[in-house]
Amino acid sequence: MFPVLFEIGPIKIYSFGFMLVVAFYTCYFLLNSDLKRLGYDSKLASDIVFWAAIGGILGAKMYYLLENLPRTIDDPMGMIFSGSGLVFLGGLMGGMLGVTIVLRKNELPWLTFADIVSPLLILGYAIGRIGCFLVGDDYGMPTSLPWGISFINGLPPTTTQAFSAHYPWIDISGLEPGIIPVHPTQIYESLAGIAIFTVLWNRRKYVKTTGNLFLFYLILAGVERFMIEFIRTNNMYLFDIFSGAQIISVLMVSIGLYFLVYPVSKNEISPE
Repeated sequence: MFPVLFEIGPIKIYSFGFMLVVAFYTCYFLLNSDLKRLGYDSKLASDIVFWAAIGGILGAKMYYLLENLPRTIDDPMGMIFSGSGLVFLGGLMGGMLGVTIVLRKNELPWLTFADIVSPLLILGYAIGRIGCFLVGDDYGMPTSLPWGISFINGLPPTTTQAFSAHYPWIDISGLEPGIIPVHPTQIYESLAGIAIFTVLWNRRKYVKTTGNLFLFYLILAGVERFMIEFIRTNNMYLFDIFSGAQIISVLMVSIGLYFLVYPVSKNEISPE
């Protein structure tokens, strides 16, 4: 699609990196506003977003490299420095670790801040997925639906040859050789992410039990990722039916449901 948004002489502005910057600044603006409303030091917003960004990017890239290990072994430098690699689950774990470091340093309650940042986690993900779409990465399986899109210069391109080489577990025997349209799962996930953000953002002032908003996030984000995996190109591991992302998504939903029934704490002050 548009891996490079525009060039100014030797300077290139890459779409994936640009959308990451948009995601982080958008989340910073909203987090800063919410922290001021709740009476926290506004400097905390920049610290949280910075370390969430560092942890999220590193976690996402590491998960991506492990999930695509054969391609990583064949072309390690290309995979490490490619414009792709926004893997939600790795980014979530890395981002949570980065935020946890900030909260421990400032002796702040983890569950309270988990509620505060939950809407922003899914919003940042939704914006980042637009970057994946522009790069032509993380698309779905071949489709004959009218909104199917071909990524001729994708990572990898959506051709029968590329699918045979990179996704041999996907049956393309009935397709004509050459360029093929696929599900634009990046757009599906962006729309789903914006919808989840809207729900969580509107609920954030009405949290009765500390941590519940974060638990709702785990459930909604887990269900979204579990469903989208059925039309993604990821390999299926468990019983040749479920992918690694789906296994982790089930864990996310299970954790969310369990702690909604059995809350960790009812003593912390919820966001108002």
